[in-house]
Parts: sequence; structure tokens; C-alpha cells
Amino acid sequence: MKVTAEKLDAHKTVLELEIPQPEVAKAIDKAYQRLAGKVNIPGFRKGKVPRKVLEMRLGKAALLDEAFDIIAPDAYIEALKEQNIEPVARPELEVVKLEEGQPLVFKATVIAKPEITIGEYKGLKVEKPSTEVDATDIEKQLDNLRNRHAKMVVAENAVIDKGDFAVIDFEGFMDGEAFKGGEGKGYPLEIGAGAFIPGFEDQLIGHKAGDEVDVNVTFPAEYQAKDLAGKEALFKVKVTDVKRKEIPELDDDFVKEIGEFNTVEELRADVANNLKKDAEEKAKQKIRSSAVQAAVDNASVDIPEVMVEEHIDNRLRDLDIRLQNSGMNLEKYLEFTKETIESIRNSYRESAINSIKTELLLDAVAKAEGIEVSAEDLDAEIAMMAAAYQAPVEDVKRIIIQEGRVETLSRSILRKKAAELIINAVVAE
Repeated sequence: MKVTAEKLDAHKTVLELEIPQPEVAKAIDKAYQRLAGKVNIPGFRKGKVPRKVLEMRLGKAALLDEAFDIIAPDAYIEALKEQNIEPVARPELEVVKLEEGQPLVFKATVIAKPEITIGEYKGLKVEKPSTEVDATDIEKQLDNLRNRHAKMVVAENAVIDKGDFAVIDFEGFMDGEAFKGGEGKGYPLEIGAGAFIPGFEDQLIGHKAGDEVDVNVTFPAEYQAKDLAGKEALFKVKVTDVKRKEIPELDDDFVKEIGEFNTVEELRADVANNLKKDAEEKAKQKIRSSAVQAAVDNASVDIPEVMVEEHIDNRLRDLDIRLQNSGMNLEKYLEFTKETIESIRNSYRESAINSIKTELLLDAVAKAEGIEVSAEDLDAEIAMMAAAYQAPVEDVKRIIIQEGRVETLSRSILRKKAAELIINAVVAE
């Protein structure tokens, strides 16, 4: 096979492939066998149709097209290896000459993986985040703990205010008629939480248990029930109780009641210790991400637009899957958020470029440092995946092999190892 390459710009290369006639003839024979096994022609068994009859029925072009589909993919892969090109998108194919008894000539326009120029990536200086625990953070955690153990108690003769829970019976009317789904009994409504229609909670402030209140509201234009959206409604509300949180005192009795400590000071020390560990872990993660990002910032690369668009496409697909798993879809999400596909794509663009640049940088570092992925590395990664999914290791390994994901997994491990090299050489100040 003869291959010539013409570079059109920094990313795009046109490969012209010429495949010798004998190989084309073999491909045509295979094409005939394949089509003969598919086509039903009266008077002939499948696979036994004479070639002349098949050509008359389908046309010679169909036979040549099938031959092209047989021979072109392997030829294209071989040409990429010969020219040392790693594509980042499907090629544009153009047949130049495809005739029986002649060599096959076709062109493949390829977008190649860009070359990245590595900058400094070892001994990088990054700021070490503070791991000091502030006294106010400790007290905030203790307050949260007290709030979690608060009890709701009836506030006798209390006037409703923000933060209170008004226990209400209610029924909604529209144009004088009760509407479906507009009633409830013994509902504990937290005033100020914004759980109900805008304006509903505010109209209960100042009332107390036993009061009957007419609450007038307008449903939001984007309300999920389309038959109510944007319409005015009247709710007949009866306040049956007013409840408030009774927050326990922070004393030794409270501490003994909720856990394994005997004194407030023991609990405070444990909270401080946990906050310290959390701060240290966050600092470690911040140093790791800052180190890799610094190496990325020190590198330079011109990224093809097709890579950015494909990355954004993948992000949108992931978003759609997450939405469907939560009972929504992309169309409803766009309606609810007032976003458009284009605005979401634009919001993803900067992070997409940075993600691609990071991957290219880690690939280049791995190559420069001679980093390799061993069978032991693969087994360890698969074992971690199996543990995360709570599945047998052999089952996970079999699925990865069957789905052809070994190469993708290997590249992921390679990038992790390159990132660890950068991180381990960092100087935190």
C-alpha cells in the first residue's frame, strides 16, 4: 500500500491511500460472498447466486461499495500507524478511484491529536492551605448538633413568626371552586422556608392557634401543574397549633444522652479533632489539584475545536442521564432553568478546554517519564472498581474485557500515575 500525507493546517492532514489491485480483487470476492449470503433471488439458494446475476440485480456499484467497506478500515488504520497519527475524530473519506481491475485510491481527512509543549512540571511551588481550626467553627458544629437533637413543642398562645412551624388545615379555591390537590390537614409549615407558594407563609405571620385565615396567592408562571400556573387562588387556612424548636442546652447531661462522651469538653475536643482531620484532607486535595493545574498552566497546546465539541457533547449526555435517573429529562430541565442548549454548551466550554489540556499534559508527562501500566496496575484498579460496585472482581474484569475497555482503563491509570509524579514532586509553601 502506498500512503502520502498532506498537512493542511496544525490539526488537519489528508492521507491518500493507494491499495494494489490484487488486494482490491480479494476484497471484491469477499464482497460477493457477503452479499450473496444476504440477498434472496428467486431460483437460487442464498450464497449460490452467480456473480453476474448478483451484479445485474444489485448493480456493480453495490459490489464495489461493499468491497470498499471491507478493505478501507484496515487500510486506514495501517496508514495512521505508518504516519504516526493519532486521530481525535472520525475521518472524512473520499473515494478517488474504485474500479474493478484497478488499484483503489481514496483520501482520508484526519484531525490529529495535537502536540502539547510541556513546561515545568516537577518541583512546582503551590500554596499550602491553612489547616487551623477556628473556635467559631467548633461552636458552629456544636450548635448544629444541638439543632439536630431539638424537639418540636407546642408554643401556647404564641403568635406566628419566622422560624416557627404553623400546623395548618387548608383548602384551595379558584374562581370559587375547590381544586384538586389544594387541600391538606395537620400540615407542619415552616414559616420562612419558602416551601409553599410565594406569599403564603407571610400571610400567616401574626396569627396564632385557632385563627382562621384567608390566604390569597398567585401561582408562579412556571408552576409544575400547568392548569394552575400563573393563576390566582384563595386558601382557607385554619391554624391548629404553633410549634417551636426546643434546643437543648449544651451541658454534660446532653452530651451523655447523645453519644459516647461524658463531658462537654470531651465532645468539644472530638469535634475539634474531626474538623482538623477534615481540614488536612481538604488541604491535601487542594495541593494535589493545584499542582496538576500549575503543570497544565505551564504547558501550551492548540486544541482542535472538534475535541472541545465532543467533550461538551459527552458532558451533555452525562447531564441527560443524571436527569433521567432523577425522574426528569433535558427538555424539562431547560424549561425549568430557562437555559438553552447553547447557553449550557457555552458554560461547559472553559472547563472542557481545561480538561482536554490536562489529559494531553498527563499523556505527555507519562511519555516523557517512560511511565507504563503493568498487569498488576490493571488488576489493582479493577479490584478497586469491584469494591466500589460491591461486585466480584472476576465479573468486573470480564465485563471490561468484553466491552473493549481495557485500553481506556490503561490510559486512565497512566494519567493517574503521571499526576502522582507531579504531585509527589511538589513544594508546598
